[in-house]
Amino acid sequence: MVSGFKILEHPADVGIEASGASLREAFEHAATGLMSIILDLSLVEVQESKIIKLHANDAEQLLVRWLSEILYLFDGKGFVPKEFSISSLSPTSLTALIRGEQFSATMHRTKLDVKAVTYHQVMVRDDNDGAYVRVFLDI
Repeated sequence: MVSGFKILEHPADVGIEASGASLREAFEHAATGLMSIILDLSLVEVQESKIIKLHANDAEQLLVRWLSEILYLFDGKGFVPKEFSISSLSPTSLTALIRGEQFSATMHRTKLDVKAVTYHQVMVRDDNDGAYVRVFLDI
């Protein structure tokens, strides 16, 4: 797969496969993939930013927590993340700057309602060929 993300079909869920030259890039692409499932990102402007710091037991849990935090910003805080820049990433922690704007029903066009990020078939791989992550979303 080329650097970026693709959406996976699944009977009850929807999945994201993301890759990049580094794990940081793959995590960023997964976040973009998540938000592209939820709404049309071309209508989102960058007006404010937020810093996220997360800790987890392993890379798979960190991926799920990362995407769950982004989902929480959207569902719980009404913030629409568009740009993702991870400044620090280890197998158990990350720090990121997220840019976007507050949700507007008149300006933003939603697509699917994502209920949760799941551990179903979650995978994080980082080797000489680059980084790859896979996660499924409950819709």
